[in-house]
Amino acid sequence: MSTEIVKKFRFDAAHFLPTAPEGHPYRRMHGHSFSVEVAIAGTPDPEQGWIVDFGVIEARIASLRDRLDHHLLNEIEGLALPTLERLAAWIYRSLVADLPGLTRITVRRSANGESCTYRP
Repeated sequence: MSTEIVKKFRFDAAHFLPTAPEGHPYRRMHGHSFSVEVAIAGTPDPEQGWIVDFGVIEARIASLRDRLDHHLLNEIEGLALPTLERLAAWIYRSLVADLPGLTRITVRRSANGESCTYRP
């Protein structure tokens, strides 16, 4: 049996896309409210009843959220071009070593109706 659990977190950040065409609004610095889904799949432990304690997931994402929240994403190492696609992959790479069973990261900008899911 395989089960997937999801922990969500939010952050607000600014960014700009330096490769966007001249005059494109994304070339200018602007901000978004982001929400992130961290999905972990596995078989629940027969004794504990869970795949992993949600408290463990929260502890792993806390420092990551602090690195992103109210920062300019372009200034974070590895995010010089912070598209949704690159942001989702960067978050995955930042968490995968500490969260066995991590299967996907979904980053949403709900106000824009946009999202990106990264599955390695």
